[in-house]
Amino acid sequence: MIPSPMFSVIIATYNRTELIERAVRSLLMQTEKDWEGIIVDDESTDDTYSRLIPYLKPGTGIKYFRKKHSGEALTKNHGIKVSRGRFITFLDSDDEYHPDHLASRKSYLLGHPEIQFLYGGVKILGNQFVPDKNNPSGAINLNDCVIGGTFVIERETLISLEGFRNILLGPDSDLYQRAVEKNIPMAELDLPTYIYHHENPDSITNRLYEKLKDELL
Repeated sequence: MIPSPMFSVIIATYNRTELIERAVRSLLMQTEKDWEGIIVDDESTDDTYSRLIPYLKPGTGIKYFRKKHSGEALTKNHGIKVSRGRFITFLDSDDEYHPDHLASRKSYLLGHPEIQFLYGGVKILGNQFVPDKNNPSGAINLNDCVIGGTFVIERETLISLEGFRNILLGPDSDLYQRAVEKNIPMAELDLPTYIYHHENPDSITNRLYEKLKDELL
């Protein structure tokens, strides 16, 4: 049997042809090599697949899956279903990893085997605010949020939490809160090796934020 990798890196994408290559290249540049990359395409209508072909050759460690359009949460859940890693983590298709991102997380997890859910350690570029899921008429600074791309979750733990719920706003924080309520052993890292590109006006949270501002004017 082929041994399971340390990490399954799930990249959910939808019409990110101009951005996804940056994310994939950052995965391939990781100093830690014990991973599998799982790209789940939520039925993109652009040329995402043709852009990705060079990265899907044997030996890259990256697999591509295409599914019927159903939104970000269910797309990530599909990636979880087909993954094999001991820990499941995420890379949004418009973000990127610092080269030592996975290595730093592996080092921490090996030194703290009791931890089942690791989060934190993000560098935010662009708009610092997102809609506040607890206050639909307001916004919240990203520094006060948990960033789902930074999640590193033990496989059986994530399965027990039943993955992401299909909600429009805050599926990441919803998953985090359910883990807290179940007393899952968790830890936060400060090393900012997840690079969150929030300067893209077409990101889900930026579009929601702009809609919120327009409604308040």
